[in-house]
Amino acid sequence: MKQKRQPQNCQKPPSKPFYGPFPDARSESDVASDEAKHAPHQIAVPAALAGSGALDRLVETARDYARQATAENTNTAYAKDWAHYTSWCRRRGANVLPPSPELIGLYIASCAAPEAKAPARSTRALSVSTIERRLSGIAWHYQQRGFALDRKDRHIATVLAGIRRKHARPPVQKEAVLAEDIRAMIATLPFDLRGLRDRAILLIGYAGGLRRSEIVSLDHGKDDTLDSGGWIEIEDDGAVLFLRGKTGWREVEIGRGSAEHTCPVHALAQWLHFAKIDFGPLFRRTSRDNKRAVEARLSDKHVARLIKKTVLTAGIRSDLPEAERLALFSGHSLRAGLASSADVDERYIQKHLGHASAEMTRRYQRRRDRFRVNLTKAAGL
Repeated sequence: MKQKRQPQNCQKPPSKPFYGPFPDARSESDVASDEAKHAPHQIAVPAALAGSGALDRLVETARDYARQATAENTNTAYAKDWAHYTSWCRRRGANVLPPSPELIGLYIASCAAPEAKAPARSTRALSVSTIERRLSGIAWHYQQRGFALDRKDRHIATVLAGIRRKHARPPVQKEAVLAEDIRAMIATLPFDLRGLRDRAILLIGYAGGLRRSEIVSLDHGKDDTLDSGGWIEIEDDGAVLFLRGKTGWREVEIGRGSAEHTCPVHALAQWLHFAKIDFGPLFRRTSRDNKRAVEARLSDKHVARLIKKTVLTAGIRSDLPEAERLALFSGHSLRAGLASSADVDERYIQKHLGHASAEMTRRYQRRRDRFRVNLTKAAGL
């Protein structure tokens, strides 16, 4: 008996959803963690070729490549977005699959103006940028499941436009760590093993204009570890960093400083020498007695904590309460500090930071000369 052919333009939902409503016993964070590991990605051998040993062995390889199509932090964030959305649907008895623009429109409205009787964790209104990120995460997960979500659908687009119009605010920027600040911060560090490491982190991060994730993902050499985000080569005139960033690979040149105690290349060489590192992760944890470096790579959270700690100890922005000072500075403060302090042509800063546009670079420049070009006088007034 011939099977009835299904029309090609008919989108059939999966018979067994990859991800359904999660059990009451598990939290959203637990599910998000699983999603970050397994969300890739329903890659499998075509049904007509099932059982082919050669192709079966390629499935895991293809899945590994699929996982690396987006950054690990992005995968984790998208997993949390999907977990939050599916939890919201489950509490209202709504089906996650197939995608419903009407339902998603209601969801983003709920994110902007939570219901009074909602669970405590859902009562805080989300910022416009977070809602837009959540929408991106949901769309991405639908795509992985073979569905297309039309974000231009009026049920989504008009609600989002209204949220932007009513709730959008200028972005809150982190305070830049300037040259005099970084000198004061490294002066608070001791000259033991952890102090050498943290001094190298601050100086390399500042001089390289690096994200905190880029700092800790560096290896000593090329292809040292599987989770490497780049490596470093030390030369006579400085160091060259090969980084795998958001827009692909780029090279960052860090020249030697004018003084040894503030030179990022010298600080890095000191750390590598006393930590005896010639292979693997560049920045690592140290043993409890602080006598040796262990194999474990540092978390990017260490960079943020280090910046906040040294900012407080150095007395930077001491005119503000401690809580405000802690909120003002983060890992991005190093990146913004270089963009704000380097007195060079803007295009060099743009290349150094790996920005696709000059407009993005200007967002990082906290004290640039905004009135260098005075169109008022140029117009005759």
